[in-house]
Amino acid sequence: MKTVVLIPARYASTRYPGKPLATLRQKNGSEKSLIQMSYEAASQINGVSDVYVVTDDARIREASEAFGAQVIMTSPERENGTARVAEAVEVAQLDADLIVNFQGDAPLTPPWFVEDLIAAMKADKTAQMATPVLQCDAQTYAMFKEDRAAGRVGGTTAVFGAEGRAIYFSKEVLPYIDAGKVPSENIPVYHHVGVYAYRPGALKAYISWPECQLEKLEGLEQLRFLYNGVAVKCVEVEARGRLFWELNNPEDVARIEKVLAEQ
Repeated sequence: MKTVVLIPARYASTRYPGKPLATLRQKNGSEKSLIQMSYEAASQINGVSDVYVVTDDARIREASEAFGAQVIMTSPERENGTARVAEAVEVAQLDADLIVNFQGDAPLTPPWFVEDLIAAMKADKTAQMATPVLQCDAQTYAMFKEDRAAGRVGGTTAVFGAEGRAIYFSKEVLPYIDAGKVPSENIPVYHHVGVYAYRPGALKAYISWPECQLEKLEGLEQLRFLYNGVAVKCVEVEARGRLFWELNNPEDVARIEKVLAEQ
């Protein structure tokens, strides 16, 4: 099954303009841009034919080509990463059985998250799309609650049922847990890892549908699939002792740099 990885990256982020070109301090004291770190993380995934950066911005294209990335340019009118990836597949005439959307703001995504996702899609021929979910440890859950208490829109949580079928995704912390009843381990909150694997047909269908109200309110593209009756397969992955977090807000730079220094 031929698999390609596309990294959508746009400069005009509402919460963090210019985010793909933001630099982070590495363990050795040097600095790398977020998009380069994400590209390098995606390049470590086994079983992938090609990795591309997908953008509408010349600055991101130039920076990406400078560190050796293949780049596909798309329209600035695309409303989210899934729509940008769908356009890129058409523009570049990519011939692939599986397309992986690897978020350009998640350089801490380990390769096995995506490898497990690809394996799940290979095993379930009926699945049209899938995404990883990671059970929160105490530290991650605390960061979720800290962001919400500060009024920041941070990571996304996932709620799913039998056979991993997604019920809902939200930027609120779901399910609600009374503060006095939060367990010290096995916290029943799942962090949605913003990676998606799609069959080509699912991508074509996605861009044919209008934006739904839930997607617009939450700012979560995957809700368009749920709204239109397409099952989203949640694949539970394991942290293996590593902390996962995305760069959603400027405050996350320090969090990620701390992880880079320690791991």
